[in-house]
Amino acid sequence: MYILAILTFIFGLIIGSFLNVCIYRLPAGISIINPPSRCSQCKQSLGIIDLVPVFSYLFLRGQCRHCQAEFSPRYPLVELFCGLGFMLLFLHFGLTVEYLTAVFLFSGLVVCSLIDLDHQIIPDQVLIVLTIGGIPLLLLQSTSVFLDGLLGAVVGGGLLLLVAVLSKGGMGGGDVKLAAVLGLYLGWSGILLVFFIAFLAGSVVGLTWAWLKKKTLKTALPFGPFLSTATLIVLIWGESIINWYLSLF
Repeated sequence: MYILAILTFIFGLIIGSFLNVCIYRLPAGISIINPPSRCSQCKQSLGIIDLVPVFSYLFLRGQCRHCQAEFSPRYPLVELFCGLGFMLLFLHFGLTVEYLTAVFLFSGLVVCSLIDLDHQIIPDQVLIVLTIGGIPLLLLQSTSVFLDGLLGAVVGGGLLLLVAVLSKGGMGGGDVKLAAVLGLYLGWSGILLVFFIAFLAGSVVGLTWAWLKKKTLKTALPFGPFLSTATLIVLIWGESIINWYLSLF
């Protein structure tokens, strides 16, 4: 068990390194395959010694080996986050189809969240991949899980579309599409819990941020990261939260 947990952590580090490429290249319209990884300053191709997740950053002190340009500390942080996320999901699901489904969704959400933070967009490419890849993963679990996912997609996308219409642009189209995808994976009850957590967290963070920065409440705040964080919570603790809530009645 412990060995498998460590292996999933290492696998998450590797996937996190690839996700860093997606986060940087997708908004710029650059292929995530070609050209190979290279320094954005001197354009030198990076070798194996430069690409070992986390350890290369520490060994090279966060600098390019060729031109000494500084790399953002976000790169190793994303890799570490993915490693921990993959391991945490493994400890919850074990090596099951549910685990594969969860880490596939988790990986896509990491990309969506950071691109949303940087550029205030949620890339359609990632949502399409999540949808196409999610359908067979859900069907492998059971037909009922898949049908619940279809209902969740309608509920998730429909409710956030209603919010977008009523708020007159306060909610972006990317958030609506992301909500539909999340509903597909989580089902109707899961996506409702995601909405509750995301709107609660978004309100608290938004009010705090507006107060600290002296901004108005109309200032745009990316909602994708809140949906993604709430999804991770629901994936691991959602059933326990729902059961606790129902036990109150």
